[in-house]
Amino acid sequence: MDRLSGLTAFVRTADLGSFVAAGRVLGLSASAVGKAVTTLERELGVRLLQRSTRSIRLTEEGRLFHERCRRILDDLDDAEASLAQAVAMPRGRLRVSVPIVSYHLLLPVLPEFVRRYPEVELDLDFNDRIVDLIDEEVDVAIRSGVLPDSRLMTRALRPFQLLLCAAPAYLDRYGTPKCPRDLDGHHAVRFRFPNSRKLQEWPIAMPEGGPEPQIRTVLNCNNMEALSGAVLSGLGIGCLPDFLARQPLSDGRLRTVLDAHLDAPGQFHMLWPSNRHLSPKVRVFVDFLSERLFADRCERAPAIEMR
Repeated sequence: MDRLSGLTAFVRTADLGSFVAAGRVLGLSASAVGKAVTTLERELGVRLLQRSTRSIRLTEEGRLFHERCRRILDDLDDAEASLAQAVAMPRGRLRVSVPIVSYHLLLPVLPEFVRRYPEVELDLDFNDRIVDLIDEEVDVAIRSGVLPDSRLMTRALRPFQLLLCAAPAYLDRYGTPKCPRDLDGHHAVRFRFPNSRKLQEWPIAMPEGGPEPQIRTVLNCNNMEALSGAVLSGLGIGCLPDFLARQPLSDGRLRTVLDAHLDAPGQFHMLWPSNRHLSPKVRVFVDFLSERLFADRCERAPAIEMR
C-alpha cells in the first residue's frame, strides 16, 4: 500500500476511532486498514496510535501528524473538485451587477461570450448603487473606487481617465478656462453618488494660495448618462469618464478643458464572493472579461482631439 493510502487509512481511523469504521468508509477490511497504519508508523519511525482491546487513541505525535495530514487530504479533495469544475460545461444563470454607464464597454463584447458559452444565462443588473454580493446572491460585480469588503475576490480591470467636458455652445458663451481659477463664474453639472449622496469632487490639481473659484452647480444627478446628456445640451461643465466622452469628443459635440490640470486616474475592478470552489460560469466570465474587454492601461482613441 502506497504512502497516500497509508495517510488516508490513518486519518480515517483517527477521525472515526476504529479500524472497522475506517474500513467501512474506505471499502477495506479492518485488517487492511490496521496494516496500512502499521506500515506508515514503521516508515515514519514513530507510533501514531495507541491500541487497546477497547479503543484507539492518538499519541501526542499522532495528534500533530493528524492535523497536518487532515489539511493535506482536504487540499487534495479541493484540488480534485476544482479540476472537475474546470472541465465541466459552464451553465446556469449568472447574475452580474454593473454600473449603468458600463454598458458602453460590456454590450459590444457580450455576443462573443454568449456564443462561447451558450448554456450560461446572463442576468445583468445595470445599477449605480453598491450591492452586497453575498446577501443579494450576485455572482460578479464591476465597480470602481474603494473596495473595502474582505469577503470578496477582486481583479483589476480597465483603467480610465476622468475628463472635464463642455459643449462648444457653452464655451462660446462663457469662455474656455485656461487654468483652474478661470472656472470662477462657470456652471457645473455634477454627479451625485447613489449611496452616500455626496457630490463627486472634480479631480483638479488646484494651485496653492489664492481664493477657490466660485462654481455654480446648476444640476446634479446620480446617473452618469443623464449627466452626459446635460453637458451635451450646454448646461455647463461636467466630469465624464473617457469611454463615455469618446464619441462626442470625436465628432465635436464636446470639448475637454483643463487637461493639463487634471489628476484623474480611475480603475474598474471585477468582484466575486471568495468561495472555496469557484463555479465554472463565474470562472469563465471573469477570465473572458479580463482577456477580451479590458486593457492594461488607459488609451484614448487617436480620433479624439483634445482642445
